[in-house]
Amino acid sequence: MDIYISYALFFLFQICFIIQLYYLLVIQRKFSVFKPNKNLETNYSQPVSVIICARNEAENLKNYLPFILEQNHPNFEVIVVNDCSYDNSEDVLKDFAIKYKHLKVVKIEEHPRFKTAKKFAATLGIKAAIHDIILFTDADCKPGSENWINRITAHYQNDKTEIVLGYSPYIKGKGFLNRLIRYETYQTALNYFAYSLNAMPYMGVGRNLSYKKSLFFKNKGFASHMHIPSGDDDLFVNQNANAHNTEIEFSEDSQVWSEPKTTWKSYWKQKSRHLGAGKAYKNQDRKNLGLQFGSAIGFYALLVLCLFFRIEPLLIAIIFLIRFVVQIYVFYQPFIKLRNKDLIWWFIILDPFYYIYLTSLGITGVFRKKTAWK
Repeated sequence: MDIYISYALFFLFQICFIIQLYYLLVIQRKFSVFKPNKNLETNYSQPVSVIICARNEAENLKNYLPFILEQNHPNFEVIVVNDCSYDNSEDVLKDFAIKYKHLKVVKIEEHPRFKTAKKFAATLGIKAAIHDIILFTDADCKPGSENWINRITAHYQNDKTEIVLGYSPYIKGKGFLNRLIRYETYQTALNYFAYSLNAMPYMGVGRNLSYKKSLFFKNKGFASHMHIPSGDDDLFVNQNANAHNTEIEFSEDSQVWSEPKTTWKSYWKQKSRHLGAGKAYKNQDRKNLGLQFGSAIGFYALLVLCLFFRIEPLLIAIIFLIRFVVQIYVFYQPFIKLRNKDLIWWFIILDPFYYIYLTSLGITGVFRKKTAWK
């Protein structure tokens, strides 16, 4: 190989390495060393409206809705938006409504000309809510404790708080796909928590997300991105969160658990839908995330090229080892906080595969047609 090309590749590899160190030690380490406010009053009794959008979720509603309806909070309602379900969700919800008087059901009928998106269902749920504090989750989610509502809504003791970002991990299972899904969820949460602590909140996850109804209507809800099938959670946060109105909550009691996908096809479909919303992020957030993601992809791609062409192999190995040690240093505490400590042993395999997989999704996304939320 031409010596100038070799120098260029090695130089670019070092640039990617330096950028990665910045995101690890400046951005993500903020969450690693973060200590939650232990003085937060968890018996905060502000009324809450929990909203669940459900389409053909009869079995999940049977299994998980009681854990939400029986939360240890003095004043809350649960609103389930039955969005055009054609299974027996309606019968299941009728039975629950007899037993639980604080359950409210909003039914959406199928329209012959168009399919409704989740944002439409969420908007109807928010309109039906009688309380200002809204807490979202999904029909296939189970709170980690009966104090879930208490832990999330305790942050509204601060009058400035309008958004609370929660955490929703996936249940541990067997196989590499399960580990990859949990690692991707860990990386996503680490990022949005860390950016929020750096006064740059940019997203949340609808399985465990809270904001105020007044904020929703003050900023016209989902109006600016209603045409995008996904993004009822992250796009709303991206457009409305700031350094002063956003809090994070990840304590064990506040976590909401879900069953992960069990096939590569279903996981690919799920992630394809999620990635579509990122194009509508604020310019600065797209730049930050693009540089972070791009430098990681560049690091691994240039690592392979430099080793293949034997360009400074000893220095390349040393740089790789330094990044790996820094990652372990920064990621270890978040692995514990976010309930994925077992993944530390798979980290060296999961990390490059995670970036390769998401790159493949991004490339295929250029040719992808719009998809429905269910």
